[in-house]
Amino acid sequence: MSDAPAAVIRPDWRAVVAFLVLAFGLAWLVAMPLWLSPHGLNDPLAAVLLPLMMTTPAIATLVTLRLVSRPATGIRRATGLRLGRGWVRVWLLAWFGTIGLVAAAPFVAAAFGAYRLDLAAFSGLTASLTRQGIDLPADGLRGVILAQLALLPLAPLINAPFSFGEEWGWRGFLLPALLPLGTWPALILSGVVWGLWHLPVILLGYNYPDHRDVGWLLMTATCVIWGVLFGWTRLATGSVWPAVIAHGALNGTAGITMALAHVDSTMDSALVGFGGVTGWLLPLLVILVLVVMRLPGMPVRERAADR
Repeated sequence: MSDAPAAVIRPDWRAVVAFLVLAFGLAWLVAMPLWLSPHGLNDPLAAVLLPLMMTTPAIATLVTLRLVSRPATGIRRATGLRLGRGWVRVWLLAWFGTIGLVAAAPFVAAAFGAYRLDLAAFSGLTASLTRQGIDLPADGLRGVILAQLALLPLAPLINAPFSFGEEWGWRGFLLPALLPLGTWPALILSGVVWGLWHLPVILLGYNYPDHRDVGWLLMTATCVIWGVLFGWTRLATGSVWPAVIAHGALNGTAGITMALAHVDSTMDSALVGFGGVTGWLLPLLVILVLVVMRLPGMPVRERAADR
């Protein structure tokens, strides 16, 4: 038996750096017209540029794996483009679990006094529609609410084409690329990168319009927390698709906080919604449950003999 030390596996930093330069560089390039516009995020171009920005991690992944570092197992397997193992159960958790967590966020915020619900008249939604020139009778408003509720389960599918652009980068390429550092470091670092990638629009007031000075920190914390959950789906199945579904559910359900608000409620995005402090509590609780239950994909403490 040889006493030679086992080879240390390190991340392919050349590929990681190339990916980061491309993903961040392209994101800034796409967002630059909004910086040059006097209207910022209110510029009509934002409706095109924001979805386009979401494709930049996927472009960075494709270029990196084609031109910088081709995976020996093939791009499809290496980036989780297959359905993976145990995918049905995890898909359901990603799909409906994410919707449930986001939908519960306003109730958590209300419980802490950071937000005021209006489940009777939906006055916040009514005021929002009025500002858009839409004046609905009570029956019409009820129809809008029922339609939104009916569309909630479809939100992941509707948003999947856009969320794929990000998830193929963050959970498809970057998370596995960082795994040689350890599972927790990989999950956290990929979440930090995901958060900082939003800088071109966060600094313009996206998500945290009243907190431009610390919005990037709030967004980074949000992305680390949700990124651990999305990353768990990737590691548990070996597939990126549950993370795509979860990300689509997150984006597609975010408007529920506005829909349930009282017209006089404060809507401090640093406190309320999936990206606010009260919105972090339930995802953190789920992460704790995943760790305690030692479900596949979550890190467990290694024994000395296993190191």
